[in-house]
Amino acid sequence: MSIVLALDQGTSSSRAIVFNSHGEILGVGNQPLASSYPRPGHVEQDPETIWQGTLRSAREAIDKAGIEASELTGIGIANQRETCIFWHRESGETIGPAIVWQDRRTAKMCEHMRADGLEQTVADATGLVLDPYFSSTKIAWRLNQDARLRALADKGELCCGTVDAFLVARLTGKQATDASNASRTQLFDINEQTWHQGLLDYLCIPASILPEVLDSADDYGATPRALLGVPLPVLAIAGDQQAALIGQGCLATGATKATYGTGCFVMSNTGGERLASGNQLLSTVGYRLSGVTTYALEASLFVAGMAIKWLRDNIGLIDSAEDTEVCALETGGDTGGVMFVPALSGLGAPHWQPNARGLICGLSLDTNRAQLVTAVLASIGYSTAELLDVMARDGAKTEALRVDGGMVVNSWLCQWIADICQVTVERPQVAESTALGAAMLTFLGAGEFASLDEGAVAMRQVDKIFEPRRAPVEAHMQAWHKAVQTTLKNV
Repeated sequence: MSIVLALDQGTSSSRAIVFNSHGEILGVGNQPLASSYPRPGHVEQDPETIWQGTLRSAREAIDKAGIEASELTGIGIANQRETCIFWHRESGETIGPAIVWQDRRTAKMCEHMRADGLEQTVADATGLVLDPYFSSTKIAWRLNQDARLRALADKGELCCGTVDAFLVARLTGKQATDASNASRTQLFDINEQTWHQGLLDYLCIPASILPEVLDSADDYGATPRALLGVPLPVLAIAGDQQAALIGQGCLATGATKATYGTGCFVMSNTGGERLASGNQLLSTVGYRLSGVTTYALEASLFVAGMAIKWLRDNIGLIDSAEDTEVCALETGGDTGGVMFVPALSGLGAPHWQPNARGLICGLSLDTNRAQLVTAVLASIGYSTAELLDVMARDGAKTEALRVDGGMVVNSWLCQWIADICQVTVERPQVAESTALGAAMLTFLGAGEFASLDEGAVAMRQVDKIFEPRRAPVEAHMQAWHKAVQTTLKNV
């Protein structure tokens, strides 16, 4: 039986998982990853910590699987998207910190682009909206701020890319990314499947610093023997949310998944058709195989699991994430009228307001700890309902929602989402859908599967299905929308 190594480089950790072709996990490695916040709105990470954490987790996973690296068929990568890193083309030395996808420092640059009439160009070419979430303005900001970077770029000695491209450069020496990650830079024309020269020129970004764009299952080179003991081919790459789409088996048009990790990302497969959103949602590349692009419609919520971390680490209302389910069961979901808007890092779809801030309202002398915690948890369901409603208006109606990510071990949350969204919620047996998707792509690249459909049948199993038990209370939905509007008015 073939086995592969899936590298899942995320915002809060670098994980590695050894899978067999039945979808069974043989070994897991995990290294935590911290972010720094040097100024309000700035979010950075150390690229060397990303690399060393990825390498350590890979070795740990192989060791825990009880195998030799020589038994692996290949390596696949799934990664946090939009985060950008600069490195020297020859030495591979990184230059400066990674600017993380959550970073909001380029909000004014986005406003200038909007004032210059670029909004429609960006939407038409890239499928994205003008927001500091994406890589383009982060890259331009660094080049404008650092004369050394600009000089290296002018001499052809600079490379820049998303985390996957950086990892490939370290793993194999190749300068390459895949179409799903390229589509998140806001520099890639998803219609023509090429870097968009007009946007590059406007932002003064030389095309020479960007990686080659390959298929999601492709030849990304092989590792040197020194890294893992034997040369291993890197056969697949996908952005983390696209990898989760694959890992959840959302391969048919209309199939939809929601990943509840640091943020919440709802993605619906739209097949070979790129849906143009009329509601500020994102048209993006789901994956590209043999030159054929499968598109997806995406709605992004910047804060989901991060709000639970905030409750624990900043506010001290809980000791662990498991406490949130205890609180929700204690209150029976009744927050006593308290509403929480999770705009701790701005608001994503469909509002796209980077300057929005979190809000707690409806407090009274009777409000207790359990109700506050439940309100934070409930906000994830309200946000999901809002996103699914907007997606339906764009032509991607959801009947069943396949959920994954660290938060979905919380059964109360899964049932709440089913109730508030009035959809069937399906939780997989393997919660590591992102890594599973990377593994499926790797097996496909190795020829183990003839198609992703075959891989999904072989590797994906369902843990539990949550059917709606009660209809949402209209007054609660109205209170939620009112709270969001209050947040927006305060910007």
